[in-house]
Amino acid sequence: MAEGTSDNFATALRREILRSEVQRMQVLAIVLTVLLAATLGALNLVPGFAERLFRKTVEPWTPLAGIGPFVAYEWIALTALRWRMARDLDFPRIARFANALIETSLPSVVIYELSLHMEPATVLGFWPPMLYFVFIVLSTLRLDFWLSVWTGAVAAIQQFALAAYLMPIQLFSEMPEHSLVYHLSRSVVLLGAGVIAGIVAGSLRRQFEASVAASAAHDRVTNLFGQHVSPAVVERLLAQQADPPSEMRRVCVLFLDIRGFTAMTRVRPADETVALLNDFFADMIEIVDRHHGIINKFLGDGFLALFGAPLEDPRAAANALAAARSMLKAVDAWNAVRPRQPLRVGIGIHIGDAVTGTVGSPQRKEYTVIGDTVNLAARLEQLTKETGSQLLISGSVHADTAGADGATDLGPLSIRGYGEPVRVWRVA
Repeated sequence: MAEGTSDNFATALRREILRSEVQRMQVLAIVLTVLLAATLGALNLVPGFAERLFRKTVEPWTPLAGIGPFVAYEWIALTALRWRMARDLDFPRIARFANALIETSLPSVVIYELSLHMEPATVLGFWPPMLYFVFIVLSTLRLDFWLSVWTGAVAAIQQFALAAYLMPIQLFSEMPEHSLVYHLSRSVVLLGAGVIAGIVAGSLRRQFEASVAASAAHDRVTNLFGQHVSPAVVERLLAQQADPPSEMRRVCVLFLDIRGFTAMTRVRPADETVALLNDFFADMIEIVDRHHGIINKFLGDGFLALFGAPLEDPRAAANALAAARSMLKAVDAWNAVRPRQPLRVGIGIHIGDAVTGTVGSPQRKEYTVIGDTVNLAARLEQLTKETGSQLLISGSVHADTAGADGATDLGPLSIRGYGEPVRVWRVA
């Protein structure tokens, strides 16, 4: 992958990961806000709730002291992350680990706070330890294996440390809640959940990378060749995974021009003119695609099509000629349907060696062909006006297409910019 494309890929991937992090923090901030509202509501609005549940008096504002700081932290962190995203700044990796440590400590704070009002064994079997799993599941949206493992490890260590601090744990005990194996197994499950979340996060990241890489590669092809390239050609160009090399190669060049279109624009509204061109070019693009060519450039009321570049095509001349004939049939069909908007075209085709490659800046490149082959094809298209023809081909195209059925030899003709006459054939 080219250096510029690689940088674009890394930037796009970084932005996707940041968007995923924002999504994770949004969900977490909403969950914590709902949890705080629910606990405050239960303590303040449900009569007798605290007395039935707790052994000691619980102040109505207690949830604000335990959960409130984490809710505030989450919304502040989310705002800070959005601020950095707006300025295209990354979230430092060390800060991600610190953030995971702070967030995952919430259930521990809640467990400790509740243990002041309830039996520790009851608290450890209550809903707060289940919050650890919320943080572990949401850690997958960080798209980082080690961050998910870190979240699981923090949850496992803090849960076991709290159990050891709050309860008399014994190696063997008749009461399961006092047994070392009981609490150690719970921590092992939390750590295992973190590992599983990490595997899922890694899989999601690889899918992100594949999606971003495909998008970056498609953008590269679009930037080089425009949006008017057939899907089949795009797939073959993507398979090359690199910009086409700069080289001299045999290319068949086709120029098409709509006759008298400039005069037509004087009597038509601008929107009607553009709509007419778009409808007409849509038919022409389909024909070029069908005959394995690409539209290299639109030239106002005409275009330049290539056959045999950037992809090798031993039948480039035959495909170009077949495409031109299909275009003329399409013009006849167009005029039959739109008698008030008749169009006339001139087409010139030449095959020969030309310099091909990408030109431009690192920000904007374009695939182009340069040389006498291109110039002669353009001159043939212009010569259709003087000869009263619709389609002219050079002698090299005539030779490559085994005589081009129905072609008329116009003999050597003088062409502007060429010292020697050029043999030209009229096909239509």
